Amino acid sequence: MAKDVLEMGKAVLAPVYVSVAWTLMISYQLFTQTAVVTVVTSLSELWPSTLTVWLASRVETIVFITAFAWIFLLSSVIPSAILGKERSVFIQFVFCLALTLTSIWVKDTLPLIVESQAVDKILSLAGFFDNPLFAAPFLAAPYLLMLLRDVLSNRKKNETRRVAESAPPKGAATPEKPVNRPPETS
Repeated sequence: MAKDVLEMGKAVLAPVYVSVAWTLMISYQLFTQTAVVTVVTSLSELWPSTLTVWLASRVETIVFITAFAWIFLLSSVIPSAILGKERSVFIQFVFCLALTLTSIWVKDTLPLIVESQAVDKILSLAGFFDNPLFAAPFLAAPYLLMLLRDVLSNRKKNETRRVAESAPPKGAATPEKPVNRPPETS
């Protein structure tokens, strides 16, 4: 019965997971370029060097890597939450491809679907990312979440390992408790 409840919980949460993943992917499609340019420009103003010149000449690559980080993170977290640990690689691929294609499609068709005023309101949010205090955490978020996921996963593995090591092996005899007997008299 507990397994049925768990499966029903996954079914109920699946649309939530997909919606969150989709929203994050869309936001990265729309705002990453602005955030990267802001951070690179801020770095070059604060610390002019060969590194910042190199970063400025590689903005498109940085945008791609940062967007890929979100896709990588979401493609590992969301399918395992929805499909479970024992999932088909092909099913995971189709799921992730659908998320990716949908996010690209929405970015390209948003102006056609929604009135231009609504699109302008959505795109005006990019102004937040002209501020390096918003842009830097936005760009760092997928990397921080990956690290957090690894730390929590390692803690869980270590705890499981400790519990397994402290438990007696299956089928092993357990020591008997001493029996309280009266002392023998001879």
